[in-house]
Amino acid sequence: MKRRDFVRQSVAIGASATLPVFNYIPRIQTDKFKVGVIGCNGMGWSNIRSMLKMEDIDLVGICDIDENVIQRRIKEYAEVRSNSVKTYSRHEEILADDSIDAVVIGTPDHWHCKIFCDALEAGKHVYCEKPLANSIEEAYIMRRAAAKHPQLMVQIGQWQRSGPHYKEAIDLVRSGELGNIRLVKTWAYQGWMKPMQRKPDGVAPEGVDYERWLGPAQKRPFNPNRFHFNFRWFWDYAGGLMTDWGVHEIDIALFAMKADAPKSVMASGGKLAYPDDPAETPDTLQAIFEYDGFNMLWEHATGIDIGPYNRREGIAFIGNNGTLVVDRQGYDVLEEYESQNYNAEGSSLMRLIEPVNRPEDVNYLDLHTENFFNAIKANDAAILNTPVVSGSIAAINAHMGNVAFKTGEKVYWDPNKSKFSSSKASELIKPEYHNGWQLPNF
Repeated sequence: MKRRDFVRQSVAIGASATLPVFNYIPRIQTDKFKVGVIGCNGMGWSNIRSMLKMEDIDLVGICDIDENVIQRRIKEYAEVRSNSVKTYSRHEEILADDSIDAVVIGTPDHWHCKIFCDALEAGKHVYCEKPLANSIEEAYIMRRAAAKHPQLMVQIGQWQRSGPHYKEAIDLVRSGELGNIRLVKTWAYQGWMKPMQRKPDGVAPEGVDYERWLGPAQKRPFNPNRFHFNFRWFWDYAGGLMTDWGVHEIDIALFAMKADAPKSVMASGGKLAYPDDPAETPDTLQAIFEYDGFNMLWEHATGIDIGPYNRREGIAFIGNNGTLVVDRQGYDVLEEYESQNYNAEGSSLMRLIEPVNRPEDVNYLDLHTENFFNAIKANDAAILNTPVVSGSIAAINAHMGNVAFKTGEKVYWDPNKSKFSSSKASELIKPEYHNGWQLPNF
């Protein structure tokens, strides 16, 4: 595909303090779905690649603050499709294109809320990468924004929900066979994560609109350690492993247990593995969440791969009759036995359940993106595997874990007031927007 096939939109739109006004209504083309992506360096592009496996999907718009990333992606797209693609540097521009039916949001977390709300106001279906939001308040705002537009489909990128073996595991948990489940463990051990080398602040690379990348985050000099993938480990832009991996595992845990907000949370950890590297979020953390009838433990550690049950990530539902352990490779059930005395075991308390492995030829992300478009085609939000409410529950709980860590307190949540009993903790519910940007109002 020739470069002239890609048209640069040059509308000069500055930082807006209010939601932009769009006069478009949801429209689905009769031939193919037209999709745009906002933020395409990482998972945003992975989601697009997954969607393009469906013949009735065309990518028609790419938006990113990094021209270098845009050029790389349009070349990749030209290898699989022949239609022209417009490119943009600001999300308002791509949302103003009324030929686009749906957008994928793959930006750093601190941009999710603003772009998500703007996209819905523009009449677009939304596939938003996880975590849904970068704060508790933003998650609630995004729920309200989606509720205002019930005709639009919203899918959150917690794709484990679309995995068949996860669905089987959830059904088994809910069946009661495990007995009374009093403890759920969730974890992510990331042995591949090594310390970052400190680098001096400097000038953003050519082609990068760094001011736009910062958006509502406070002004800081450009530093490569805080840019692109590594934004995850800095509080202004994300919540570390607690929100990056935590939402995946917490989502499955709470969905299986039919739980929502915790009564209390306490957390302990810090930069214990790499105390001198520039990351701000904890590399080691344990958080205990209290719900009616059970507790949930979250833990993560960098530089270590051997986690609980010899799995680097997963969820364990610990019941009186047995424990179900599930991760991305499959699930096992460990039976409990009737104890006769300290040294002797009696009969098993539940039936033998053979281990279940993930099918090698099934891509769960593909199932998740397909589920999104199936909901659009059917005009039925009920078939979405991870709707906005599910995404918000996982994000809110994960952020509560970070709030407990930051305050050093055991924090208590008041569901009627949507705030903590501690004023110190409640101050962390709502983010502070900078540089002329304002928190969306829904």
